[in-house]
Amino acid sequence: MDKISDLKNSIIKTLDINKAQDIISIDLKDKSSMADFMIIASGTSSRHIQSLSEQVLEKFKDSGIKNSKIEGSDSSEWKLIDGIDLIVHIFHPEKRKFYELEKIWSELIPKEKLII
Repeated sequence: MDKISDLKNSIIKTLDINKAQDIISIDLKDKSSMADFMIIASGTSSRHIQSLSEQVLEKFKDSGIKNSKIEGSDSSEWKLIDGIDLIVHIFHPEKRKFYELEKIWSELIPKEKLII
């Protein structure tokens, strides 16, 4: 396995151990140039979401991704942890349902739309 896949698996394991809910991974390689993978998970409270995001940030830093950061630090309902080739979204379940990121990014994008 390559380094980014190993990191993705490590983050999924960390989220699972720390009781994140509904963890999914989406392969973005053929859909976007912004990242190779996106992980989406839910936390049960604002404190849980904050804790999960800090643990993910530590995983990124431990793996050598020093310039990763947490977006949404003012929000109690979502966090985005940017690990360059791997993006992690952690939502409160209601916010997650509202944004439906997994539905948006899981769908195949027709090649005609990729040219735009």
